[in-house]
Amino acid sequence: MANTFLNYTSASVGTSPVTTYTVGASTTAVVIGLNISNVTASQIAVDVQVAGVYLVKGVPIPANSAVSVLDGKIILKTTNTVVITSSAATSADVIVSVLEQT
Repeated sequence: MANTFLNYTSASVGTSPVTTYTVGASTTAVVIGLNISNVTASQIAVDVQVAGVYLVKGVPIPANSAVSVLDGKIILKTTNTVVITSSAATSADVIVSVLEQT
């Protein structure tokens, strides 16, 4: 079983849901970090769904700030996703750090 640390990113996330990460075939993933940066001059609210369930909903991020929405680790299986939505257009950059086991 191979273990690989990887980062997945999405830039300029807006009001349409963006899938930042999808677990590949024959893979288990451990999400070890999930950071979201507000790249605008106004406060935004962000939703994060993991495997179809809200991890956070409407978390406020002040202008030009960032938040780490993960406190601990989350285990994902094949086809599970991490989906991000913001309250404002092109307002959030996202980085998801994972340990993939194949």
